[in-house]
Amino acid sequence: MTSDAIFDTVILIVLTLVFIVVAYPLYFVIISSFSDPKAVAGGQVVWYPIGFNLRGYAEVFKNSQVVTGFINSLIYTTCGTLLNLAVTLPTAYALSRSDFNGNRFVSIFYLVTMFVSGGMIPTYLVVKGCGMLNTIWALIVPGALGVYNMIVARTFFKANLPNELLEAAKLDGCSSTRFFFSIALPLSSSIIAILVLYYGIGHWNSYFSALLYLSDQKKYPLQLVLRSILVLNEAQLQQGTATTAEQLAQQERQRQLIELMKYSLIIVSSIPVMIVYPLVQKHFVKGVMIGSVKG
Repeated sequence: MTSDAIFDTVILIVLTLVFIVVAYPLYFVIISSFSDPKAVAGGQVVWYPIGFNLRGYAEVFKNSQVVTGFINSLIYTTCGTLLNLAVTLPTAYALSRSDFNGNRFVSIFYLVTMFVSGGMIPTYLVVKGCGMLNTIWALIVPGALGVYNMIVARTFFKANLPNELLEAAKLDGCSSTRFFFSIALPLSSSIIAILVLYYGIGHWNSYFSALLYLSDQKKYPLQLVLRSILVLNEAQLQQGTATTAEQLAQQERQRQLIELMKYSLIIVSSIPVMIVYPLVQKHFVKGVMIGSVKG
């Protein structure tokens, strides 16, 4: 009993330390976004907000493009995730069936694409040749299928949908298509939640594809809008030529405000993820274990 108690205590202490190391940076960002810029720049903000204010958020939302970018990101994330599911789930189910002819060849073909890609320039030329530049399709079609996610889903189907279930359904006159939609999908809510999380976060955080393929600022996703705000403010700050003490003070206040805006931008861009993750957290570990234990 004594050895068990010591072991449990040590594990509890270690896990507590790990939790603090992981959670504190996020906590620091949150309290800094509500603190006075001078206090943040001076390193006074450690455990709680100092000089509570919402100036950083006010400056962020003062830009009308932030709201537009937020809506655009919701559209891109929703449409992109639905397309991902529509492509990944049927592919994974087909490759999970042992009676699928060419299973091995198709699986190897997909695996090769995980390690070998055409590169940025060929991909851009393909997107341009398909007439998808400056459209939503340029952001969601090229990444419609994530091979790793497909492998995880395929493993789930293999482990949870035995051949006997399909055979019993066929005896009752059920076709393969109806079996997939009426039986396989309803039994796969866990893996669907995992795919929604993986794909959704990927679309929400993506900005590089928009940077390459979008030229209309009204179509920018939130991440690219926030990046543009920071880059523009930094550029304006560097171009300033302060000569008097008053101008130097103004420039310093502007620099502090930019630092405060960075924290506010992180919180604004992370809110949807922080809301969605707890809803699928119980499925997250299961999905990761499926992909790691069996493959």
